[in-house]
Amino acid sequence: MPDRGSMLAQPLRMPSAGRLVAYVVLVLLGAVTGLAGALVQAGWFPGGLLLGLLGAAGLFLGGARALDSRGGAVAPAAGWMVGVVVLTAGRPEGDFLFGAAGGSYLFLLGGMALAVICATLALGRQPVRDDVRLGK
Repeated sequence: MPDRGSMLAQPLRMPSAGRLVAYVVLVLLGAVTGLAGALVQAGWFPGGLLLGLLGAAGLFLGGARALDSRGGAVAPAAGWMVGVVVLTAGRPEGDFLFGAAGGSYLFLLGGMALAVICATLALGRQPVRDDVRLGK
């Protein structure tokens, strides 16, 4: 088996078609989770806020575990962020989904913090051979 060197020195490759589909599905699930969390957090404060944030955290960590990469946590986080930011914009009629209450701000900032935490704590790619580990 030839020595391939460090993983950082390897060229980038396009992900497989299945992985790309999984990323798209995770982005859409993130947007749906953001919409559901926005509705629940306002309806059942403070339990709805916790439920919305726990749902988002579960999706972020679940995506990371399912795809075994940080991208699995970033994809639903990006969908959540885009969905929530679109919902914060007011309409010309004066309708809006997020009020100027503390719960809305806690949902927005808490979701962003959870996205960063889950993407940071997600497992990255690890070498698979035994001789690349220290102490072996």
